Amino acid sequence: MPAAEGQAAIPTGSGLATVHGVVRNAATGEPLARALVRIEGDAENGALTDGSGRFEIPGVPVGQQTFEVIKPGFLENMFATTGAGNGVEQFLVAMATGGHNVLVAAEMPDLNFALAPTGSIQGQVVLSTGDPAQGIGIQLVRRTVQDGRGIWQAAGQTKTNSEGSYRFAGLAGGIYAIYTDPAMEGEGGTALVAGNRGAAARSGYASVFYPDAREESSAGRIRVRGGEQAQANLTLTLEPFYLVTALAALPQSSRLSAADRESTSYTALVMDSGGHTLGYPARFDAQTHTIQALLPDGTYSLLISTVPRMTRQRLQFRSMDGNPLEATVNLPDEDTGPMLGTVDFSVAGQPVANLRVPLSAPQPNAMQLNLLESETGTAAGSQGAKSPTGGWIDAGLTVVMVSLAGGWIDDGMVRAYASGRGAGSMQAVYTTPGSYWVHARAQKGFCEASFTAGGANLAREPLVIGISGSTAPMELTVRNDCSRLTVSLPESLSSLGPGEEPFYTVYVIPEFDSTADVEPMTLRASTGGSFTLDDLTPGNYRVYMFDAPVQLEYRNPSALAALPNVGQEVTLSPGVTGHVVLEAAGR
Repeated sequence: MPAAEGQAAIPTGSGLATVHGVVRNAATGEPLARALVRIEGDAENGALTDGSGRFEIPGVPVGQQTFEVIKPGFLENMFATTGAGNGVEQFLVAMATGGHNVLVAAEMPDLNFALAPTGSIQGQVVLSTGDPAQGIGIQLVRRTVQDGRGIWQAAGQTKTNSEGSYRFAGLAGGIYAIYTDPAMEGEGGTALVAGNRGAAARSGYASVFYPDAREESSAGRIRVRGGEQAQANLTLTLEPFYLVTALAALPQSSRLSAADRESTSYTALVMDSGGHTLGYPARFDAQTHTIQALLPDGTYSLLISTVPRMTRQRLQFRSMDGNPLEATVNLPDEDTGPMLGTVDFSVAGQPVANLRVPLSAPQPNAMQLNLLESETGTAAGSQGAKSPTGGWIDAGLTVVMVSLAGGWIDDGMVRAYASGRGAGSMQAVYTTPGSYWVHARAQKGFCEASFTAGGANLAREPLVIGISGSTAPMELTVRNDCSRLTVSLPESLSSLGPGEEPFYTVYVIPEFDSTADVEPMTLRASTGGSFTLDDLTPGNYRVYMFDAPVQLEYRNPSALAALPNVGQEVTLSPGVTGHVVLEAAGR
């Protein structure tokens, strides 16, 4: 967490000044007419650009102001991305800065702003039957970066119109993919379920990735550049969908009565062989006590879980002033779940009946936390620290978070997994089966030494969580001889003059294995031009500085090798504070 540093002297004054400048198209350099330039939060203090892209705003208070620039079809402060030549990888993802910091002064120079034009993806869906492809669901995903790794995230959804056309507009530059939701014949985008229709097979349209793929690994990547319109047409082929039925088997040792077993409800997810959730719905049929789905030929997994019954329970607690209080709330009944089970199967030209899915209660593993204390180390403090989800955590706790590592659509969530105080066992909470990257945040005064599961290095390999919540034996070791690093702007960039203030994005990246996340820092002259990072694991680091707000795929060696600058190397010794004065920024 950066510590506060000395702040650069900010020129002061009083009175009003006239601000003038120009707004340009970031993609072409041409002036932009009718762009709104205004002081953030002050709708009355602004102006529209003229036909030459110029604007003038009189009566602006002297001093620091934040300006925003707005024009439909354009995005503010979006910078070019860096990727590999094949157009698939994306190492730098542009971010919006949230406005322009400007030091307003009398007779100040022109301001130069740029807006990036948005792009779009449109297409036509054609059915093999020749029928209108109306109401077909279309999903849009975008390649982005989270915690130093490239991921795919949902970016929008729509449905085809009466002519089978669709369009996604207002897209920032980047790499996208398109796929369709499954649909039944004659029902357009209607959700397909088996229900009580009683048919062992029906006809429908499978989920398809553009241009013509059933697996995401074969999906075409669509690169959208500023102002461009990409075309992505799809052809859907009518094919049989077969009824799949499964029976959930509760364990005999369960405390459920016969009546409870009879009334238990279930939810189910259809997944592919890689564990990715698919768009084919499955539902529990109370009459037959089976889980049912309609699926085309393919290989699948079915994840079934019980739905806990909610019971009314009276809780007793005390208010903040110590007065006793009571409340009646709905809480899950411990005897009814959750219980889970999974089964793998294939559909090959005929229905699949009577799949048996044994269920069991989740029993997540314990994790071993080791504290290595050296003679030069410092004891853990009591201050709070920001968690990856934005809340405050107890600085005396070591916290482990997890995020999906499946390689396809990611919800972007970083979930709490385990926590512990001092050496000993850290009890993990139950987490849905799958592969996850771990993110360790050591308690104040400590830093990560190693993190393994069954001997595997969790900085290099994802954690595999089984159906019961089980994992290979996990061991997190932290040390208390941590280092500090102060990063500063060079003297040539530390002064603040009239006009827009430049700012820089800085990454301090370890050149050794670590599950700790690297948070980008923003440096400005007006906020001191420096920051200090505490509780760093001793070792070699490389410091990268960018003259744009970017998300860097720093856990990918190819991403770092693709950068135009090699960064600045610094070695941090145990218990020592290092210092780096930054060199010229780059992209």
